[in-house]
Amino acid sequence: MKTEKQYFDEAISLADYTSKMEKHKENTERVYEKFEVPQDDGFIELLKEKKPEILVITEDWCGDAMMNNAILRRIAEAADLDVRTVYRDADTDLIDRHLTNGGRSIPIYLLLDGNGEVAAKWGPRAASIQQDVLERRKQLPPKDHPDFEEKQRAFIETLMAEYTSRPELWLTVYEDLRKTFMPVLQEKA
Repeated sequence: MKTEKQYFDEAISLADYTSKMEKHKENTERVYEKFEVPQDDGFIELLKEKKPEILVITEDWCGDAMMNNAILRRIAEAADLDVRTVYRDADTDLIDRHLTNGGRSIPIYLLLDGNGEVAAKWGPRAASIQQDVLERRKQLPPKDHPDFEEKQRAFIETLMAEYTSRPELWLTVYEDLRKTFMPVLQEKA
């Protein structure tokens, strides 16, 4: 069984992944171009100092990955980090080690320590965004209802519009990543 470090060593960069995207490339690039990394909280400086490696488990059809990966890419560039990407569906052994509530939700970000061990895990959404999405999903009819597919499609379209146009959501993702990764980085001081 491959380790997370072996997956990382064989993975492609997040920038290469983005350039190969097919489904959400334009939206990813829109978020990437507009998101500005906050400069005053010490997170980027700590990342620069500690230089963790980050392994991303993702797929380009995923709307959450579309927004979150663009933000992570900006963070990685600001901190000069090596962030690499694996496709969830190419080898499900990795995602099956990092399930979210029993599901293969993505993206998942694995912060690897100096020994290549998983020191922290983030994903698939910032906690407050997850809570909002779950609340809004309650408004959908049951899956066997005749209107389910239409209502779900409209729900996803609304989410994608928000994900690509609301900077406060991008900042929420940044802050949630910071909240998850910073304590682990600080304890390695």
